[in-house]
Amino acid sequence: MKIAFIGAGSMAEAILKGILNKEACSPQNLWVTNRQAQARLESLREQYAVQITYDLQALLHNADMVILAVKPKNAEEILQQLSPYLTKQMFIVSVMAGISIESISTNLKNDYAVARVMPNTSASVGKSATAITFNEFVSQEQQQLAQTIFKAIGSTVIVEENKLDAITALSGSGPAYFYYIVEAMEKAAEQLGIEKDMARQLIIQTMNGAIHMLQETGKEAAELRDNVTSPGGTTEAGLKVLQEQEVAKTFANCILAAEKQSKKLAALSHEQIK
Repeated sequence: MKIAFIGAGSMAEAILKGILNKEACSPQNLWVTNRQAQARLESLREQYAVQITYDLQALLHNADMVILAVKPKNAEEILQQLSPYLTKQMFIVSVMAGISIESISTNLKNDYAVARVMPNTSASVGKSATAITFNEFVSQEQQQLAQTIFKAIGSTVIVEENKLDAITALSGSGPAYFYYIVEAMEKAAEQLGIEKDMARQLIIQTMNGAIHMLQETGKEAAELRDNVTSPGGTTEAGLKVLQEQEVAKTFANCILAAEKQSKKLAALSHEQIK
């Protein structure tokens, strides 16, 4: 199996690293290109022993999967450059945010098997929550291949394309929300006189423990919260402040705002790529 990467940024590297760690494909069958940053390609070749080239014919010759990992603003230009070298047997996988399958197919001027994939930045440590959607030309074998590749960088869910904006808001942007909580807890710890490194260790382990409780017990978050909350206790006192300040409502509004922005950016990208 040969996989060709169009783009060599951090997301492309995370996917490359995951594929190699899981031994889903050998380095000699992983090919990478970018627009002009030769030093970046050389760095990837030295680190991962992958193949690099600016020759599109060599890059795409007999490729089974073509992963589009370029900035959305460059999508139209890149797709038109690739079009002469693609064949119907190739599976086109896009991690370009906001660029619809319809736009990709229109610019490629053919009915290719196309998937859109929405990972998040946790892909760099193999913990991405990745949503995948397929068009009608993707075979069962290709669907399985996509899941194998992206499970190498975390977990996957299959969704309808019209859900991708909501998923972008929830899990695509989601890591930033948790980092924001950690920042707030670190500031509170500082006010309490807890040394910074100790506070960070305690916060990370607390979050890690909560995650494992959700994963391993199968219990709802509300039930686990109730189990920690004793009447008249410290947890109840803290939660009361969160409830009074409507933090749950604020979080919901945060995710809704992110979804709205995702739809706006997708609409702009669609107009630019027409």
